[in-house]
Amino acid sequence: MRLLLISNSTNAGEPYLKYPISNIKEFLGTVTEVIFVPYAAVTFSYDEYLQKVQNRFDEIGIRVRSTHQCTDPAAAVRQAPAIVVGGGNTFALVKRMQEERLMEAIRERIEAGIPYVGWSAGSNVSCPTLCTTNDMPIVQPASFRTIGAIPFQINPHYLDKNPEGHAGETREQRILEYIEANPTVYVAGLREGCMLRVEGNTLSLIGPRPMRIFRKGTEPREVQAGDDLSFLMQGTTAQ
Repeated sequence: MRLLLISNSTNAGEPYLKYPISNIKEFLGTVTEVIFVPYAAVTFSYDEYLQKVQNRFDEIGIRVRSTHQCTDPAAAVRQAPAIVVGGGNTFALVKRMQEERLMEAIRERIEAGIPYVGWSAGSNVSCPTLCTTNDMPIVQPASFRTIGAIPFQINPHYLDKNPEGHAGETREQRILEYIEANPTVYVAGLREGCMLRVEGNTLSLIGPRPMRIFRKGTEPREVQAGDDLSFLMQGTTAQ
């Protein structure tokens, strides 16, 4: 099992996908073509999304094919040498992936060792459910179940504080609500500019910021790049 799960596509003030592209290149190795799942796009077209990703992947010599241009997206996934799932609205992504039977197809490919790259919503759907997304439910998927390649939940774009002048719940308070309802599940608050790499049962944090770990019955805590994160790969999955 090989996954590269990226918190965000773009750091403030930087071009799209610029900061993680060297990590993506190193992770994909000799791969020269990937299948891309663009269904998280809502306010722009899938064609535009494909072109945006292709422009960046041109820098690392990788051709990007998109499921939205395939007659049978699930078959295309089952034949692809690598899978890339982009960010956007997680509910829109999950609904379309379920309709195209991509959850099962991608899970099979991941289990076969095919590399998977996701950012933001694309990282969310590698988890057992979409329940730790930050997104508004603009459409209704058949269920909250997602790929389930990893046994814990990720909260991408994790923020420690609310914007100045905002008195609503913090991200941490929302996650504490989730673990109250799902007491056996770990949640990883993945801050921007950071990513998780899975190689078999080995999980590594990459990036300049620590990751915040939540689970019912324990105080939230910080882990750093280089720390042992094997407990996350052994955790009980969400129901």
